[in-house]
Amino acid sequence: MVIYIVIAVILIILIYIFSIYNALIQLNNKVKESFSTMDVYLKKRWDLIPNIVESVKGYAKHEKETLEVIIKLRNSAYDNMSDTDKIKTNEELTRGINKIMVLAESYPELKANENFNNLNNQLTKVEEDIANARKYYNGVVRAYNDKVEMFPSNTIAKMFGHKVKEMFEVSSNERENIKIEF
Repeated sequence: MVIYIVIAVILIILIYIFSIYNALIQLNNKVKESFSTMDVYLKKRWDLIPNIVESVKGYAKHEKETLEVIIKLRNSAYDNMSDTDKIKTNEELTRGINKIMVLAESYPELKANENFNNLNNQLTKVEEDIANARKYYNGVVRAYNDKVEMFPSNTIAKMFGHKVKEMFEVSSNERENIKIEF
C-alpha cells in the first residue's frame, strides 16, 4: 500500500515537472516568434534608411556627421548580428532617424519633396509596426520571465537552464527631445 502512495507521489511530481518544463518551452518559443516578428519590421526599417539618407543628403550637406553615423550603423551586417546587437543598433538608428526628421522640419524644400514624403510615410508605418511588435514581444517576455522567476517553477527553470530574457526597452536617449543646432 505504501509503495502505491510513493509511486503516486513520484508520478504527480514528474507530471508537474513535465508540465512546467513544457510551459517554459512553449513560452520560450513564443519569445522567439515575437522577436522574429519584430525583427521583420526592424529589417524593413533597416532597408528604408539608405533611401531616406540619400533624400536628405542634398538638402542638409552641413549635417554630414549625423548622416555618416546613420550610414555607418546601417552598413553593419544586420543578418549576422545577435538579437541583443539588433536591439542596440536599432536604438542608435532610432536616435539618428529622429535627428533626420527634426532636420527635415528646417528644410521646407525637403518637406515638400515627394520622394522624401513617401519614404517618411513608409517609415512612420514601420515605426508603428515596430512599436506594436515591441509591445507584444515585451508581453511574451514578461510571461516567460514570470515563469522563470516565480516559485516553484523557478527551480525547474534553473534545472533546465532557462534564464530571464531581456525586454526591448526605450533607451533614456530616446526619451529626450532631439536638439538640432545650426
